[in-house]
Amino acid sequence: MSYPIHPSHTDLIWMNRALDLAQLGRVSTRPNPAVGCVIINRGQVVGEGWHQQAGQPHAEVLALRQAAEHAKDATAYVTLEPCSHFGKTPPCCNALIAAGVKRVVIAMTDPNPLVSGRGIAALGEAGIEVTQNVAMARAKALNAGFVMRMQTGRPLVSLKLATSLDAKVALANGESQWITNELARHQGHLLRAQHCAIVTGIDSVIVDDPQLTVRVSDDDLNKQGWSSQRRVEPFKVVLDSHLRLPLTAKLCAQPDKLIVYTTQTALTKQASKYAQLLDLGVKVNVVAQTIHARVELIEVLNHLAAHYQCNNVMIEAGGTLAGAMFNQQLVDEVHWFSAPIVLGPDAQSALNLLPLQHLEQATHFKLQAQQLLGDNFYRRYQCIKA
Repeated sequence: MSYPIHPSHTDLIWMNRALDLAQLGRVSTRPNPAVGCVIINRGQVVGEGWHQQAGQPHAEVLALRQAAEHAKDATAYVTLEPCSHFGKTPPCCNALIAAGVKRVVIAMTDPNPLVSGRGIAALGEAGIEVTQNVAMARAKALNAGFVMRMQTGRPLVSLKLATSLDAKVALANGESQWITNELARHQGHLLRAQHCAIVTGIDSVIVDDPQLTVRVSDDDLNKQGWSSQRRVEPFKVVLDSHLRLPLTAKLCAQPDKLIVYTTQTALTKQASKYAQLLDLGVKVNVVAQTIHARVELIEVLNHLAAHYQCNNVMIEAGGTLAGAMFNQQLVDEVHWFSAPIVLGPDAQSALNLLPLQHLEQATHFKLQAQQLLGDNFYRRYQCIKA
């Protein structure tokens, strides 16, 4: 078993090919991670595969099927440690052992602490040479949400902001369509496609009546290097502490994808509304409430991870909910679209934040990406946690 500080050029080439394959499953594999596999024998590709959907064959199995007898004495490049347990499919490490591969190169170990390292150990016990941590940073970035859920029990939280230059999201009267341009809104839909759930607050639902759907074509997804086959529509999550969700809301038109979080107090007072939502097929969940009678945000996130296997969620909400996520240090990354327009001091702010007493209390960010979208600007920031 080896952990190369400087992987060979050949290993990096083939692992990056495997990661390109894994990327194909970016909008279809959830809640499973996106995984790719390439099998090389005597310098030639003899098999390739990528995990396409939960419950379907894993990348290694598909690559081995293609390689057939050429898998013997070959090297397999896999973007995630091969599984060693029976789930919906048999263990992949057993398939690699049975095929007679000579060497397995892995980008990253399984982030699930209950099984991490077991697949590697099984391969080593079978006499297979294992090389780890090749292109590990790219592999972790590809499945950052899955890593977060496995290691912390909550999803990775992205906050999407679409604002004016002065960080406003609407005029004082609520008018907001449209601050950003069509290119920015299209990019926002591509972001939705990559998340397990889109989270909003009940005030945004009542005021804007959003659909929160992914409105991009299959060609749009394919251009990103993602397969449009078996694309999975994200859950729509509404935080509704007093169960005010109108039964006529557009979100209720797709009840199988709608999740509502409320409080026991609201459930008691709104028993008939609760029954009507259940009749529609909406998933209504009760979580603990704050002293202000609002749902506990961390409880919502933990529940989304545990019960709906959400790896990542994106917040699309007004300043109250967005600010609350920041105030509780629950935001992991920010996607900020800004338009060259100023709305003034009376306009609604993107973030309603608590006041700070000292600069060291400020949240810091690291710029990860930026892009000019016509006359709008997109930036992606990673929150630097203390």
